This record gives sequence, C-alpha cells and structure tokens, in this order.
Amino acid sequence: MATRRIQRELADLSNTPSDQFTAGPASDNDLLIWEAKLTGPATSAYAGGVFSVNLTFSSDYPSNHQRHVKFNTKIYHPNVDEDGSICIGVLKPDVWKPSNKIVDILHSLILILEEPNADDAINTSVAEVMNNPAGGKEKFEKTVKEWIKKYC
Repeated sequence: MATRRIQRELADLSNTPSDQFTAGPASDNDLLIWEAKLTGPATSAYAGGVFSVNLTFSSDYPSNHQRHVKFNTKIYHPNVDEDGSICIGVLKPDVWKPSNKIVDILHSLILILEEPNADDAINTSVAEVMNNPAGGKEKFEKTVKEWIKKYC
C-alpha cells in the first residue's frame, strides 16, 4: 500500500510543482526515503537559504504515524534540534491522519520557516533567544542569517 500511495503523491508533486520546495525519492530503488529542498520564504529570516531535508516513511505509510523527518542542513530554529530533528504539529502521533500527504508535511516545514514557534520549541536555547525582550528578535534573525551564509 505504501508504495502505490507514495507513487501517486510523487506524481501529484510532479504535476503541481512549487517554488517553495522540491521533493522526491533520494534514490531510484527506495520510494520510502525522500529528500526535499526547501527555499527560505522571502518574507522570513530564512530568505536566501536552501535547506535539505530527509523524509523516511514506514512500509505501512500513511496508516502508521511513524515518519522520520530531519533537516540535513544545519539551521538555527526553535523547532529544529541540533541533530536536525523537527517538532511540528502534523508529525505528532495525535495529529497525524492517514489522509495527510507528503505535501502537507512539506507545507508545514515551509510554515515553520515563515513562522518559527518558540512556544513549541524542541531547541530551547533558540527559543530563549527569540523570547528575550531585550533584542531577542534581532539577535535571532542575525544568527539565522549567519547560519545561512555558513551552512546553506
């Protein structure tokens, strides 16, 4: 079931390309492991960055909520930890529905680039910087730009 569903989703993504991301299988011989490239939204602190993300799906996708989504590109973000693991709503077991699609995950990733959420942080040190009333937003955005130059 996973292979047919993923093939349909891949075809849908190919037929409706996005200027915010590209995504597909990382190799020709395994449909369950994908690589995506996300373009930092122009109106966000991540503008100018292109971020690589791995998506790994279980053999019973989409029924099983077990998906592994991880940034390969180092990113300074409250919802991404130091090893690239991501904290977003659509991936949480109590939120995931079999009707969700890969494109929903990709749109959620773009959304966290547009609107980092310090209140649902996995990287608390970044969240603390963001929430600091004494110039935290400016320091956060400056560090994001430095990391884009260094890692993207």
